[in-house]
Amino acid sequence: MREDLAAVNVTRSYTLAGTNIAIFTFMLFFLYPRFESGRINPVLFQATLIAMGVATFSLVFATLHYYRCSLAGRMSDTERTLHARRADRFWLLGYTTMFLAPSLVLYLIRLRIVASIWLAFWLLYVFFVVRYFPRLQTPRAAE
Repeated sequence: MREDLAAVNVTRSYTLAGTNIAIFTFMLFFLYPRFESGRINPVLFQATLIAMGVATFSLVFATLHYYRCSLAGRMSDTERTLHARRADRFWLLGYTTMFLAPSLVLYLIRLRIVASIWLAFWLLYVFFVVRYFPRLQTPRAAE
């Protein structure tokens, strides 16, 4: 992975992580009072927060690995490729769970039809990721 591409990926990843933290805070602000009063499903609420946490930390770990790749001249091409592949996987996990969270929130506030459509789109996304992502990963370093 080239240093300039790694630097762009750092920006992309930490921007998504920051956005995810803002959404997490927004959810707590509006949904926690409903959780406390028992008006929403507590298991689904906690599952949604866990999904947001997984997304945030995966994106942060992706940022760290992409940043490591952006340090020119400090590691071999093999090491850089290893960090880039790890970063790609963390980014994919974070992005996938971040995309799941809206479905969970919609189920949480009992908009089941809309939530089902969002979940169907998420499952379609997962299908395409499983089918095509291995081809899109950072190529292995020449050995």
